[in-house]
Amino acid sequence: MERKLELYEKKILKDKEFPIQLMVNRCQNKGKYFGVHWHEQIELHYVVRGQTVLRLEQEEMVAGEGALVIVNSNVLHEGYCRGGVMETMVAIFDMEDFSREFADKNIIFCPLISGDDEISRIMLRIHEEYMRKEIGYQLVCKGELLKLVTYLARNDAVEMLSEEDVLKRRKKLERLNTVYQYIENHYTEVISNQELAELVHLSEGRFCHIFKESAGVSPLQYIKEIRLNKAMKLLKKEGFTATEAAEAVGFLDYNNFGRMFRKYFGCTPTEVKKK
Repeated sequence: MERKLELYEKKILKDKEFPIQLMVNRCQNKGKYFGVHWHEQIELHYVVRGQTVLRLEQEEMVAGEGALVIVNSNVLHEGYCRGGVMETMVAIFDMEDFSREFADKNIIFCPLISGDDEISRIMLRIHEEYMRKEIGYQLVCKGELLKLVTYLARNDAVEMLSEEDVLKRRKKLERLNTVYQYIENHYTEVISNQELAELVHLSEGRFCHIFKESAGVSPLQYIKEIRLNKAMKLLKKEGFTATEAAEAVGFLDYNNFGRMFRKYFGCTPTEVKKK
C-alpha cells in the first residue's frame, strides 16, 4: 500500500476571535524535528533558547537565540536541530485575518532577522503569555502579533508579489508535491533524475534546477537524506540491526551507508543501537 505524503498542509484556523496557531518547539537531539511542507499562512519561528536551522527552499537559515525566522506564504520549509537544548516560539496565521491592506500587497518579509530588540520584546511577551495561559492571554498575543506585523511591514518587507507571481509559486509547489510523493513511495528503489522529470513533464535539466531551487539539495541528495532518516527510525526500533536497516531503506553497500550516516547524523549506526 502506498504511503500518502502531502506536502501541502491545509491549516484551518476556525476561531475568528483568535485566528492564530501558537506552539512551542523543543528539541535537543540532532536531526530533523519537522518535515518539509508548505501552506498559505505565514509562519514565525522565534528562538528562545539555543539554535535552530530552518531550510526555506534553497536557503538554510541558522538562527541563534533572539533571532526570528519568517516563513513566507507558499514556501517549502523544514526544521533541524544541531544538537543541544533548543526552544522556539512558533506563530502561524493568515495575513487576511490580520490586515486586508497587507494581504492585498502580498508582502514578502526578510526570512531571517537577528538582533532586533523590538521583535524580541514582542515575541518574548507572546511566549510568556502562551506559557502561562492566564485569562485574556489570547487577546494579548493577538495584540502583540498585530504590532509585530505592522513593524515587519514597515521595516523588513523585501518584496511585494503580483497575483501572477503568487499563482506561479503555487503551481511550482504542486508539481513538486507529485515528485515528493513518488519518492516517499519508491525511495527503496533506484530512482533517476530523468524518471522524476518525466513525472512532471519537464526536461531533466529544468527539473533539477527547480527541485534544487525549492528543496535546497539535488533530487538524488534528497533521496539519500530520506533513506538516512528512515534508517535512523528503524535503528531506534527493536529487532533491526544496522545492516538490516541499511538494506531496508535501499542501501546496497553497507560501508557507504555507514560513512554517509556518520556524516549526516554525527554518529555511527552502531552507536545509535547502543544508545
